Amino acid sequence: MTALTLSTSSAATVRADAVVVGVAKGAKGVVVAPGAEAVDKAFGGKLAAVLETLGASGAEGEVTKLPATDGLKAPVVLAVGLGDAPAKGDAYDNEALRRAAGSAARALSGTKKAGFALPVEDAEAAAAVSEGALLGAYAFTAYRSNGNGQNAKGGKKNDAKSAPLGEAAILGGKPRDKEFKAAAERSVALAEEINRARDLINMPPNDLDPKSFAAQAQAAAKEFGLKVEVLDEKALKKGGYGGLTGVGQGAQTPPRLVRIAHTHPKADKTLALVGKGITYDSGGISLKPPGHNETMKCDMSGAAAVFAAVVAAARLGLKVNVTGWLALAENMPSGSATRPGDVLTMYSGKTVEVLNTDAEGRLVLADALTRASEETPDAIVDVATLTGAMVLALGHRHFGIMSNDDAFRTSIHEIAEEVGEQSWPMPMPGHLRKGMDSPVADIANMGERMGGGLVAGLFLKEFVGEGITWAHLDIAGPAFHEGAPWGYTPKGGTGSAVRTLVRLAERTAAGDLG
Repeated sequence: MTALTLSTSSAATVRADAVVVGVAKGAKGVVVAPGAEAVDKAFGGKLAAVLETLGASGAEGEVTKLPATDGLKAPVVLAVGLGDAPAKGDAYDNEALRRAAGSAARALSGTKKAGFALPVEDAEAAAAVSEGALLGAYAFTAYRSNGNGQNAKGGKKNDAKSAPLGEAAILGGKPRDKEFKAAAERSVALAEEINRARDLINMPPNDLDPKSFAAQAQAAAKEFGLKVEVLDEKALKKGGYGGLTGVGQGAQTPPRLVRIAHTHPKADKTLALVGKGITYDSGGISLKPPGHNETMKCDMSGAAAVFAAVVAAARLGLKVNVTGWLALAENMPSGSATRPGDVLTMYSGKTVEVLNTDAEGRLVLADALTRASEETPDAIVDVATLTGAMVLALGHRHFGIMSNDDAFRTSIHEIAEEVGEQSWPMPMPGHLRKGMDSPVADIANMGERMGGGLVAGLFLKEFVGEGITWAHLDIAGPAFHEGAPWGYTPKGGTGSAVRTLVRLAERTAAGDLG
Protein backbone atom coordinates (compact mmCIF):
# COMPACT_ATOMS: atom_id res chain seq x y z
CA MET A 1 0.00 0.00 0.00
CA THR A 2 1.02 3.62 -0.47
CA ALA A 3 3.35 4.82 2.30
CA LEU A 4 2.16 7.70 4.49
CA THR A 5 4.33 10.33 6.14
CA LEU A 6 3.70 13.55 8.02
CA SER A 7 5.93 16.38 6.84
CA THR A 8 6.87 19.79 8.19
CA SER A 9 8.04 20.89 4.73
CA SER A 10 6.17 23.64 2.94
CA ALA A 11 4.53 23.12 -0.43
CA ALA A 12 7.42 25.07 -1.97
CA THR A 13 10.26 23.10 -0.38
CA VAL A 14 8.94 19.53 -0.25
CA ARG A 15 11.09 17.19 -2.31
CA ALA A 16 8.53 15.20 -4.25
CA ASP A 17 7.49 14.38 -7.79
CA ALA A 18 4.34 16.45 -7.41
CA VAL A 19 2.66 18.75 -4.94
CA VAL A 20 -1.12 18.63 -4.49
CA VAL A 21 -3.04 21.81 -3.71
CA GLY A 22 -6.73 22.42 -3.18
CA VAL A 23 -8.92 24.86 -5.06
CA ALA A 24 -12.59 25.64 -4.57
CA LYS A 25 -15.53 27.37 -6.18
CA GLY A 26 -15.80 30.88 -4.81
CA ALA A 27 -18.39 33.57 -5.41
CA LYS A 28 -16.22 35.16 -8.10
CA GLY A 29 -14.45 32.10 -9.47
CA VAL A 30 -11.67 29.76 -8.41
CA VAL A 31 -10.14 30.33 -4.99
CA VAL A 32 -6.96 28.76 -3.67
CA ALA A 33 -7.50 26.75 -0.48
CA PRO A 34 -5.33 27.08 2.65
CA GLY A 35 -2.14 25.07 2.45
CA ALA A 36 -1.32 26.27 -1.06
CA GLU A 37 -0.07 29.74 -0.14
CA ALA A 38 3.56 28.96 -1.02
CA VAL A 39 2.56 27.55 -4.40
CA ASP A 40 0.36 30.57 -5.11
CA LYS A 41 3.26 32.86 -4.20
CA ALA A 42 5.55 31.00 -6.62
CA PHE A 43 3.00 31.74 -9.35
CA GLY A 44 3.09 35.42 -8.44
CA GLY A 45 -0.27 35.22 -6.67
CA LYS A 46 -1.93 34.22 -9.93
CA LEU A 47 -2.39 30.46 -9.40
CA ALA A 48 -6.19 30.74 -9.47
CA ALA A 49 -6.09 32.77 -12.69
CA VAL A 50 -3.75 30.27 -14.34
CA LEU A 51 -6.00 27.39 -13.35
CA GLU A 52 -9.10 29.18 -14.66
CA THR A 53 -7.28 29.70 -17.97
CA LEU A 54 -6.74 25.94 -18.09
CA GLY A 55 -10.46 25.35 -17.52
CA ALA A 56 -10.46 24.61 -13.81
CA SER A 57 -13.55 25.57 -11.83
CA GLY A 58 -12.85 24.16 -8.36
CA ALA A 59 -15.63 21.58 -8.73
CA GLU A 60 -15.40 18.54 -6.45
CA GLY A 61 -12.94 15.96 -7.72
CA GLU A 62 -11.75 18.04 -10.68
CA VAL A 63 -8.03 17.52 -11.32
CA THR A 64 -5.75 19.94 -13.17
CA LYS A 65 -2.03 19.31 -13.68
CA LEU A 66 0.44 22.03 -14.58
CA PRO A 67 4.22 22.35 -14.62
CA ALA A 68 5.73 24.00 -11.58
CA THR A 69 7.34 27.41 -11.77
CA ASP A 70 10.55 28.71 -10.24
CA GLY A 71 10.53 28.59 -6.46
CA LEU A 72 9.04 25.12 -6.17
CA LYS A 73 11.09 21.95 -5.61
CA ALA A 74 8.40 19.65 -7.05
CA PRO A 75 8.25 19.67 -10.87
CA VAL A 76 4.47 19.24 -11.07
CA VAL A 77 1.54 20.96 -9.38
CA LEU A 78 -1.74 19.10 -9.20
CA ALA A 79 -4.77 21.18 -8.27
CA VAL A 80 -7.78 19.24 -7.06
CA GLY A 81 -11.28 20.63 -6.64
CA LEU A 82 -12.86 20.79 -3.18
CA GLY A 83 -16.28 21.96 -4.32
CA ASP A 84 -17.91 25.07 -2.88
CA ALA A 85 -15.66 27.17 -0.67
CA PRO A 86 -16.88 27.31 2.95
CA ALA A 87 -18.16 30.50 4.49
CA LYS A 88 -15.54 32.84 5.91
CA GLY A 89 -14.21 31.44 9.16
CA ASP A 90 -15.44 27.92 8.49
CA ALA A 91 -13.20 24.94 7.75
CA TYR A 92 -13.42 22.64 4.78
CA ASP A 93 -15.57 19.57 5.38
CA ASN A 94 -13.52 16.46 6.18
CA GLU A 95 -15.34 14.38 3.59
CA ALA A 96 -14.52 17.00 0.93
CA LEU A 97 -10.86 16.70 1.92
CA ARG A 98 -11.07 12.91 1.87
CA ARG A 99 -12.56 12.83 -1.61
CA ALA A 100 -10.16 15.44 -2.97
CA ALA A 101 -7.13 13.56 -1.66
CA GLY A 102 -8.49 10.38 -3.20
CA SER A 103 -8.97 11.98 -6.62
CA ALA A 104 -5.46 13.40 -6.49
CA ALA A 105 -3.86 10.13 -5.42
CA ARG A 106 -5.58 8.24 -8.21
CA ALA A 107 -4.43 10.84 -10.77
CA LEU A 108 -0.86 10.39 -9.54
CA SER A 109 -0.57 6.67 -10.26
CA GLY A 110 2.95 5.87 -11.39
CA THR A 111 4.35 8.69 -9.20
CA LYS A 112 6.86 7.85 -6.48
CA LYS A 113 6.09 10.64 -4.02
CA ALA A 114 3.58 13.46 -3.72
CA GLY A 115 3.23 16.20 -1.13
CA PHE A 116 -0.38 16.93 -0.15
CA ALA A 117 -0.75 20.63 0.67
CA LEU A 118 -4.48 20.51 1.38
CA PRO A 119 -6.15 22.39 4.27
CA VAL A 120 -4.96 20.64 7.43
CA GLU A 121 -6.10 22.70 10.37
CA ASP A 122 -6.16 19.89 12.93
CA ALA A 123 -5.53 16.18 13.39
CA GLU A 124 -9.01 15.25 12.13
CA ALA A 125 -8.41 17.06 8.86
CA ALA A 126 -5.00 15.39 8.55
CA ALA A 127 -6.68 12.03 9.08
CA ALA A 128 -9.23 12.79 6.36
CA VAL A 129 -6.52 13.72 3.85
CA SER A 130 -4.49 10.65 4.84
CA GLU A 131 -7.45 8.28 4.48
CA GLY A 132 -8.43 9.79 1.15
CA ALA A 133 -4.92 9.51 -0.26
CA LEU A 134 -4.43 5.92 0.90
CA LEU A 135 -7.85 4.78 -0.31
CA GLY A 136 -7.68 6.72 -3.57
CA ALA A 137 -4.31 5.20 -4.46
CA TYR A 138 -5.74 1.67 -4.20
CA ALA A 139 -5.35 -0.58 -7.23
CA PHE A 140 -6.22 -4.25 -7.58
CA THR A 141 -3.44 -5.60 -9.80
CA ALA A 142 -3.06 -9.20 -8.65
CA TYR A 143 -4.40 -10.63 -11.90
CA ARG A 144 -2.87 -8.17 -14.40
CA SER A 145 -0.23 -9.46 -16.78
CA ASN A 146 2.88 -7.32 -17.19
CA GLY A 147 2.66 -7.35 -20.97
CA ASN A 148 4.82 -10.38 -21.73
CA GLY A 149 2.43 -13.11 -20.72
CA GLN A 150 3.63 -13.23 -17.11
CA ASN A 151 0.99 -12.83 -14.43
CA ALA A 152 1.51 -10.27 -11.70
CA LYS A 153 0.06 -12.70 -9.15
CA GLY A 154 3.20 -14.77 -9.58
CA GLY A 155 5.37 -11.96 -8.34
CA LYS A 156 6.07 -10.08 -11.57
CA LYS A 157 5.97 -6.30 -11.54
CA ASN A 158 3.19 -4.39 -13.27
CA ASP A 159 3.66 -1.48 -15.63
CA ALA A 160 5.24 1.31 -13.58
CA LYS A 161 2.85 3.88 -15.03
CA SER A 162 -0.14 2.09 -13.52
CA ALA A 163 1.50 1.43 -10.15
CA PRO A 164 -0.16 3.15 -7.18
CA LEU A 165 1.32 6.35 -5.77
CA GLY A 166 4.39 5.32 -3.79
CA GLU A 167 4.28 7.82 -0.91
CA ALA A 168 1.86 10.45 0.28
CA ALA A 169 3.46 13.15 2.43
CA ILE A 170 0.88 15.14 4.40
CA LEU A 171 2.26 18.68 4.61
CA GLY A 172 1.55 20.53 7.83
CA GLY A 173 1.10 17.17 9.50
CA LYS A 174 3.18 17.82 12.65
CA PRO A 175 4.94 14.43 12.95
CA ARG A 176 5.94 15.08 16.60
CA ASP A 177 2.45 16.02 17.75
CA LYS A 178 0.74 13.13 19.58
CA GLU A 179 -2.69 13.78 18.06
CA PHE A 180 -1.38 14.03 14.51
CA LYS A 181 0.81 10.96 14.95
CA ALA A 182 -2.09 8.94 16.34
CA ALA A 183 -4.35 10.12 13.52
CA ALA A 184 -1.81 9.02 10.92
CA GLU A 185 -1.32 5.61 12.53
CA ARG A 186 -5.08 5.08 12.69
CA SER A 187 -5.46 6.13 9.05
CA VAL A 188 -2.86 3.60 7.92
CA ALA A 189 -4.44 0.73 9.87
CA LEU A 190 -7.94 1.66 8.73
CA ALA A 191 -6.99 2.08 5.07
CA GLU A 192 -5.05 -1.18 5.02
CA GLU A 193 -8.05 -3.04 6.38
CA ILE A 194 -10.49 -1.37 3.98
CA ASN A 195 -8.14 -2.32 1.17
CA ARG A 196 -8.02 -5.87 2.56
CA ALA A 197 -11.81 -5.97 2.20
CA ARG A 198 -11.56 -4.54 -1.31
CA ASP A 199 -9.03 -7.20 -2.33
CA LEU A 200 -11.30 -9.96 -1.07
CA ILE A 201 -14.32 -8.53 -2.89
CA ASN A 202 -12.36 -8.17 -6.13
CA MET A 203 -10.94 -11.70 -6.04
CA PRO A 204 -12.51 -14.00 -8.64
CA PRO A 205 -14.73 -16.72 -7.20
CA ASN A 206 -12.50 -19.48 -8.55
CA ASP A 207 -9.86 -18.30 -6.06
CA LEU A 208 -12.08 -17.13 -3.21
CA ASP A 209 -14.50 -19.74 -1.96
CA PRO A 210 -15.71 -20.45 1.59
CA LYS A 211 -12.70 -22.62 2.38
CA SER A 212 -10.08 -20.15 1.13
CA PHE A 213 -11.88 -17.21 2.74
CA ALA A 214 -11.77 -19.05 6.07
CA ALA A 215 -8.06 -19.69 5.54
CA GLN A 216 -7.48 -15.96 5.09
CA ALA A 217 -9.24 -15.32 8.39
CA GLN A 218 -7.06 -17.92 10.09
CA ALA A 219 -3.91 -16.31 8.69
CA ALA A 220 -4.94 -12.83 9.85
CA ALA A 221 -5.86 -14.19 13.28
CA LYS A 222 -2.39 -15.63 13.67
CA GLU A 223 -0.76 -12.36 12.54
CA PHE A 224 -2.77 -10.03 14.77
CA GLY A 225 -3.43 -12.20 17.82
CA LEU A 226 -7.11 -12.86 17.22
CA LYS A 227 -9.10 -15.88 18.31
CA VAL A 228 -10.53 -17.87 15.41
CA GLU A 229 -12.78 -20.87 15.05
CA VAL A 230 -13.92 -22.42 11.77
CA LEU A 231 -16.92 -24.73 11.51
CA ASP A 232 -16.66 -26.90 8.41
CA GLU A 233 -19.50 -28.69 6.63
CA LYS A 234 -19.43 -31.64 9.06
CA ALA A 235 -19.64 -29.39 12.12
CA LEU A 236 -22.37 -27.29 10.50
CA LYS A 237 -24.46 -30.35 9.70
CA LYS A 238 -23.94 -31.83 13.14
CA GLY A 239 -24.79 -28.51 14.79
CA GLY A 240 -28.02 -28.09 12.86
CA TYR A 241 -27.07 -25.02 10.84
CA GLY A 242 -29.78 -25.61 8.26
CA GLY A 243 -29.51 -22.19 6.66
CA LEU A 244 -25.81 -22.43 5.86
CA THR A 245 -25.91 -26.08 4.81
CA GLY A 246 -29.08 -25.55 2.78
CA VAL A 247 -27.62 -22.68 0.78
CA GLY A 248 -24.25 -24.34 0.30
CA GLN A 249 -25.35 -27.89 -0.53
CA GLY A 250 -25.49 -27.28 -4.28
CA ALA A 251 -21.86 -26.19 -4.53
CA GLN A 252 -18.71 -28.28 -4.86
CA THR A 253 -17.04 -26.19 -2.15
CA PRO A 254 -19.01 -26.58 1.10
CA PRO A 255 -19.94 -23.73 3.47
CA ARG A 256 -18.08 -22.45 6.50
CA LEU A 257 -18.97 -20.42 9.59
CA VAL A 258 -16.01 -18.45 10.92
CA ARG A 259 -15.84 -16.84 14.35
CA ILE A 260 -12.99 -14.33 14.60
CA ALA A 261 -12.64 -12.24 17.74
CA HIS A 262 -10.68 -9.35 19.18
CA THR A 263 -10.74 -9.31 22.97
CA HIS A 264 -9.35 -6.70 25.34
CA PRO A 265 -8.60 -7.53 28.98
CA LYS A 266 -10.16 -4.24 30.19
CA ALA A 267 -13.23 -4.33 27.94
CA ASP A 268 -16.68 -4.27 29.52
CA LYS A 269 -18.69 -4.20 26.28
CA THR A 270 -19.01 -6.70 23.44
CA LEU A 271 -20.05 -6.06 19.87
CA ALA A 272 -20.99 -8.93 17.56
CA LEU A 273 -20.64 -8.28 13.83
CA VAL A 274 -22.25 -10.71 11.38
CA GLY A 275 -21.36 -10.68 7.69
CA LYS A 276 -23.03 -12.27 4.68
CA GLY A 277 -20.32 -14.19 2.83
CA ILE A 278 -21.79 -15.64 -0.37
CA THR A 279 -18.56 -15.99 -2.32
CA TYR A 280 -20.57 -16.47 -5.51
CA ASP A 281 -24.30 -16.13 -5.98
CA SER A 282 -25.81 -17.70 -9.09
CA GLY A 283 -29.26 -17.55 -7.53
CA GLY A 284 -29.26 -21.33 -7.13
CA ILE A 285 -32.20 -23.13 -8.73
CA SER A 286 -33.93 -19.72 -8.93
CA LEU A 287 -31.18 -18.81 -11.39
CA LYS A 288 -30.39 -15.17 -11.99
CA PRO A 289 -31.10 -13.92 -15.53
CA PRO A 290 -28.26 -13.00 -17.93
CA GLY A 291 -26.64 -9.72 -17.00
CA HIS A 292 -27.06 -10.25 -13.27
CA ASN A 293 -24.34 -12.85 -12.62
CA GLU A 294 -21.19 -11.02 -13.67
CA THR A 295 -20.58 -9.16 -10.42
CA MET A 296 -21.89 -11.76 -8.01
CA LYS A 297 -18.43 -12.41 -6.62
CA CYS A 298 -19.18 -9.30 -4.53
CA ASP A 299 -21.96 -11.01 -2.56
CA MET A 300 -19.49 -11.63 0.26
CA SER A 301 -18.86 -7.89 0.81
CA GLY A 302 -20.59 -7.97 4.20
CA ALA A 303 -18.29 -10.70 5.47
CA ALA A 304 -15.29 -8.84 4.05
CA ALA A 305 -16.35 -5.69 5.93
CA VAL A 306 -16.83 -7.58 9.20
CA PHE A 307 -13.49 -9.37 8.82
CA ALA A 308 -11.66 -6.09 8.13
CA ALA A 309 -13.37 -4.30 11.01
CA VAL A 310 -12.39 -6.97 13.55
CA VAL A 311 -8.77 -6.88 12.41
CA ALA A 312 -8.80 -3.07 12.54
CA ALA A 313 -10.16 -3.17 16.10
CA ALA A 314 -7.28 -5.43 17.09
CA ARG A 315 -4.67 -3.30 15.35
CA LEU A 316 -6.00 -0.18 17.07
CA GLY A 317 -6.10 -1.94 20.45
CA LEU A 318 -9.68 -0.89 21.11
CA LYS A 319 -10.94 -1.49 24.64
CA VAL A 320 -14.00 -3.41 23.48
CA ASN A 321 -14.57 -7.03 22.56
CA VAL A 322 -15.46 -7.36 18.88
CA THR A 323 -16.55 -10.74 17.57
CA GLY A 324 -17.00 -11.28 13.85
CA TRP A 325 -19.15 -14.03 12.36
CA LEU A 326 -18.50 -14.80 8.69
CA ALA A 327 -21.35 -16.82 7.15
CA LEU A 328 -19.65 -18.27 4.07
CA ALA A 329 -21.24 -20.27 1.27
CA GLU A 330 -21.56 -20.56 -2.50
CA ASN A 331 -25.07 -20.50 -3.93
CA MET A 332 -24.98 -22.81 -6.94
CA PRO A 333 -27.53 -24.85 -8.93
CA SER A 334 -26.96 -28.59 -9.12
CA GLY A 335 -28.71 -31.87 -8.52
CA SER A 336 -28.06 -31.49 -4.79
CA ALA A 337 -29.12 -27.85 -4.50
CA THR A 338 -31.98 -26.65 -2.32
CA ARG A 339 -35.20 -26.32 -4.35
CA PRO A 340 -38.01 -23.77 -4.12
CA GLY A 341 -40.52 -25.43 -1.83
CA ASP A 342 -37.95 -27.15 0.38
CA VAL A 343 -38.18 -26.58 4.13
CA LEU A 344 -35.00 -25.96 6.13
CA THR A 345 -34.61 -26.35 9.88
CA MET A 346 -32.45 -23.48 11.04
CA TYR A 347 -29.91 -23.40 13.87
CA SER A 348 -32.53 -21.67 16.01
CA GLY A 349 -34.92 -24.59 15.51
CA LYS A 350 -37.32 -22.53 13.40
CA THR A 351 -38.36 -23.95 10.04
CA VAL A 352 -38.16 -21.90 6.85
CA GLU A 353 -39.96 -22.60 3.59
CA VAL A 354 -37.64 -21.61 0.76
CA LEU A 355 -39.77 -19.95 -1.90
CA ASN A 356 -36.84 -18.45 -3.77
CA THR A 357 -33.30 -19.81 -3.59
CA ASP A 358 -31.97 -16.41 -4.63
CA ALA A 359 -33.07 -15.05 -1.25
CA GLU A 360 -30.19 -17.00 0.27
CA GLY A 361 -28.31 -14.30 2.16
CA ARG A 362 -30.97 -14.06 4.85
CA LEU A 363 -30.74 -17.84 5.37
CA VAL A 364 -27.01 -17.90 6.13
CA LEU A 365 -27.29 -14.73 8.21
CA ALA A 366 -30.15 -16.22 10.24
CA ASP A 367 -27.96 -19.08 11.45
CA ALA A 368 -25.08 -16.71 12.25
CA LEU A 369 -27.36 -14.25 14.06
CA THR A 370 -28.74 -17.02 16.26
CA ARG A 371 -25.24 -18.28 17.05
CA ALA A 372 -23.98 -14.76 17.80
CA SER A 373 -26.97 -14.17 20.07
CA GLU A 374 -26.01 -17.16 22.24
CA GLU A 375 -23.02 -15.15 23.50
CA THR A 376 -25.36 -12.33 24.63
CA PRO A 377 -23.36 -9.41 23.22
CA ASP A 378 -24.36 -5.85 24.05
CA ALA A 379 -25.28 -5.32 20.41
CA ILE A 380 -25.27 -7.14 17.08
CA VAL A 381 -24.78 -5.50 13.70
CA ASP A 382 -25.13 -7.54 10.53
CA VAL A 383 -23.80 -6.34 7.18
CA ALA A 384 -24.96 -7.73 3.87
CA THR A 385 -25.40 -7.11 0.17
CA LEU A 386 -28.90 -8.34 0.81
CA THR A 387 -31.49 -6.93 -1.56
CA GLY A 388 -31.83 -5.25 -4.92
CA ALA A 389 -34.87 -3.55 -3.41
CA MET A 390 -32.58 -1.47 -1.18
CA VAL A 391 -30.66 -0.31 -4.26
CA LEU A 392 -33.93 0.70 -5.90
CA ALA A 393 -34.85 2.64 -2.77
CA LEU A 394 -31.55 4.37 -2.03
CA GLY A 395 -29.40 4.13 -5.15
CA HIS A 396 -25.80 3.01 -5.43
CA ARG A 397 -24.14 5.27 -2.84
CA HIS A 398 -26.26 4.84 0.30
CA PHE A 399 -26.72 1.79 2.48
CA GLY A 400 -29.89 1.24 4.46
CA ILE A 401 -30.01 0.88 8.24
CA MET A 402 -32.72 -1.10 10.02
CA SER A 403 -32.89 -1.86 13.73
CA ASN A 404 -35.03 -3.12 16.57
CA ASP A 405 -33.95 -0.01 18.52
CA ASP A 406 -34.59 3.45 17.07
CA ALA A 407 -31.88 5.11 19.15
CA PHE A 408 -29.29 2.56 18.00
CA ARG A 409 -30.34 3.05 14.38
CA THR A 410 -29.93 6.80 14.79
CA SER A 411 -26.49 6.37 16.36
CA ILE A 412 -25.27 4.21 13.49
CA HIS A 413 -26.62 6.70 10.95
CA GLU A 414 -24.81 9.55 12.70
CA ILE A 415 -21.60 7.51 12.88
CA ALA A 416 -21.78 6.65 9.19
CA GLU A 417 -22.25 10.29 8.25
CA GLU A 418 -19.38 11.30 10.55
CA VAL A 419 -16.90 8.96 8.85
CA GLY A 420 -18.07 9.80 5.33
CA GLU A 421 -20.23 6.77 4.53
CA GLN A 422 -23.62 7.66 3.08
CA SER A 423 -26.55 5.87 4.69
CA TRP A 424 -30.21 6.22 5.50
CA PRO A 425 -32.39 4.91 8.35
CA MET A 426 -35.17 2.59 7.18
CA PRO A 427 -38.37 1.52 8.97
CA MET A 428 -39.47 -1.96 10.02
CA PRO A 429 -43.23 -1.97 9.28
CA GLY A 430 -44.83 -4.79 11.26
CA HIS A 431 -47.60 -5.34 8.72
CA LEU A 432 -45.07 -6.71 6.21
CA ARG A 433 -44.34 -9.69 8.48
CA LYS A 434 -47.65 -11.36 7.56
CA GLY A 435 -46.48 -11.73 3.96
CA MET A 436 -43.88 -14.26 5.16
CA ASP A 437 -46.44 -16.57 6.74
CA SER A 438 -46.04 -20.10 5.39
CA PRO A 439 -48.68 -22.84 5.27
CA VAL A 440 -46.06 -25.52 5.96
CA ALA A 441 -43.28 -23.88 8.01
CA ASP A 442 -42.74 -21.27 10.72
CA ILE A 443 -41.81 -18.63 8.17
CA ALA A 444 -41.06 -18.28 4.44
CA ASN A 445 -37.92 -16.66 3.11
CA MET A 446 -39.97 -14.35 0.87
CA GLY A 447 -42.80 -11.93 1.50
CA GLU A 448 -44.36 -9.01 -0.32
CA ARG A 449 -42.40 -7.87 -3.36
CA MET A 450 -42.88 -4.18 -2.66
CA GLY A 451 -40.70 -3.16 0.25
CA GLY A 452 -38.52 -6.21 -0.28
CA GLY A 453 -35.55 -4.68 1.54
CA LEU A 454 -37.72 -4.12 4.60
CA VAL A 455 -39.13 -7.64 4.38
CA ALA A 456 -35.59 -9.04 4.45
CA GLY A 457 -34.82 -7.06 7.59
CA LEU A 458 -37.98 -8.33 9.27
CA PHE A 459 -36.94 -11.90 8.42
CA LEU A 460 -33.55 -11.39 10.07
CA LYS A 461 -35.14 -9.89 13.17
CA GLU A 462 -36.83 -13.25 13.79
CA PHE A 463 -33.41 -14.80 14.50
CA VAL A 464 -31.99 -12.17 16.88
CA GLY A 465 -31.93 -13.20 20.53
CA GLU A 466 -34.55 -11.78 22.87
CA GLY A 467 -33.57 -8.44 24.38
CA ILE A 468 -30.45 -7.94 22.23
CA THR A 469 -30.00 -4.60 20.47
CA TRP A 470 -29.54 -5.27 16.75
CA ALA A 471 -29.05 -3.37 13.51
CA HIS A 472 -28.97 -4.50 9.89
CA LEU A 473 -26.92 -2.69 7.23
CA ASP A 474 -27.97 -3.48 3.66
CA ILE A 475 -24.93 -2.40 1.61
CA ALA A 476 -26.15 -3.81 -1.72
CA GLY A 477 -25.85 -0.39 -3.36
CA PRO A 478 -22.39 0.92 -2.35
CA ALA A 479 -20.50 -2.37 -1.86
CA PHE A 480 -19.43 -2.77 -5.48
CA HIS A 481 -18.92 0.17 -7.83
CA GLU A 482 -19.30 -0.58 -11.54
CA GLY A 483 -18.86 2.95 -12.87
CA ALA A 484 -15.81 5.18 -13.22
CA PRO A 485 -13.80 5.80 -10.04
CA TRP A 486 -14.59 8.98 -8.12
CA GLY A 487 -13.06 10.55 -5.04
CA TYR A 488 -11.46 7.72 -3.13
CA THR A 489 -14.01 5.18 -4.45
CA PRO A 490 -12.44 2.74 -6.92
CA LYS A 491 -14.06 0.64 -9.58
CA GLY A 492 -14.99 -2.73 -8.04
CA GLY A 493 -15.05 -3.52 -4.33
CA THR A 494 -15.30 -0.46 -2.09
CA GLY A 495 -15.01 -1.76 1.48
CA SER A 496 -18.36 -0.18 2.36
CA ALA A 497 -19.30 -0.17 6.07
CA VAL A 498 -15.79 -0.85 7.42
CA ARG A 499 -15.35 2.74 8.60
CA THR A 500 -18.78 2.75 10.22
CA LEU A 501 -18.14 -0.51 12.07
CA VAL A 502 -14.72 0.62 13.30
CA ARG A 503 -16.06 3.97 14.55
CA LEU A 504 -18.95 2.12 16.23
CA ALA A 505 -16.38 -0.04 18.04
CA GLU A 506 -14.40 3.06 19.04
CA ARG A 507 -17.51 4.77 20.35
CA THR A 508 -18.47 1.65 22.29
CA ALA A 509 -14.96 1.41 23.77
CA ALA A 510 -15.21 5.03 24.88
CA GLY A 511 -18.59 4.42 26.49
CA ASP A 512 -20.38 6.80 24.13
CA LEU A 513 -23.15 4.35 23.26
CA GLY A 514 -24.39 3.62 26.80
